[in-house]
Amino acid sequence: MGITVQKLTYYPVKGCAGIEVRSAVVGGTGLEHDRTFMVVDALDGTFRSQRTHPALAAVRPGIGDGGRTLRLRAEGVEELVVDVDPEGKPRAVSLFGRPVGDAVDQGDAVAAWLSEVLGTASRLVRVPERFDRDGWGETPGKIAFADAHAVAVVSQASLDGLNARIEASGGTPVPMDRFRANIVLDGCAEPHDEDLMRRLEIGTVQLAHSVRAMRCSVPLVDQVTGLRAGPEPVRTLATYRREPAYDNKISFGAKAAVLRGGTLAVGDAVRPQWYENGAPDPERPAS
Repeated sequence: MGITVQKLTYYPVKGCAGIEVRSAVVGGTGLEHDRTFMVVDALDGTFRSQRTHPALAAVRPGIGDGGRTLRLRAEGVEELVVDVDPEGKPRAVSLFGRPVGDAVDQGDAVAAWLSEVLGTASRLVRVPERFDRDGWGETPGKIAFADAHAVAVVSQASLDGLNARIEASGGTPVPMDRFRANIVLDGCAEPHDEDLMRRLEIGTVQLAHSVRAMRCSVPLVDQVTGLRAGPEPVRTLATYRREPAYDNKISFGAKAAVLRGGTLAVGDAVRPQWYENGAPDPERPAS
């Protein structure tokens, strides 16, 4: 049956829970509304991440009225609905120690709500209009508040291969949500086939490979409870997915840039172009 889209997810607030959808519009920086908002330190504008604040995973956003409202839910606190301010007070923000310009602060009410949930003074910011930020890698592309790339792609075959290794060593399999993918592929012949896809045509969208997805401690976080639940999958990934070219970090899945926006949906056929080391790979089909 070939390769198809199994699941689509966007993450309105960086680090918070995702929203699974049957279809999506894709723009220059990825799925519509993906990583449009970000939680930052109230004092210096540094982004908050599950690396240091795993409780972010249990914050469940919802987008309403075409992006004009944002709903936030978390266990033990009253739901908050925010009227999104696209042109409010600017706030300087940074990711990984690098300034990324001014974002739009979303006000004191949501700041107080997030500060209570996370237990530390926080604020919520939105990508401003005309935001221009570059990714990096083989195809850099443009990005919003994602770490460094527009779209995260993972195959079910890769997860199945990982979980088989985890189970063989007596561990408990992990769910796909640990890897916070935007697009999950079904029907790949081998684990990590997504690493070899240099172009992906899905619906009317065209994506291009940027880099293998380097993983940190986020996959250790239970995405339902917001609690760290390691050592898997990082322990097992470290045995076979080290990347010497990237300081021996571990990888899982691929990151992609958007070459052509459009629409895609669950069940869509995925038409990859297979390349390895810049040359056609005779072991892979042309489509």
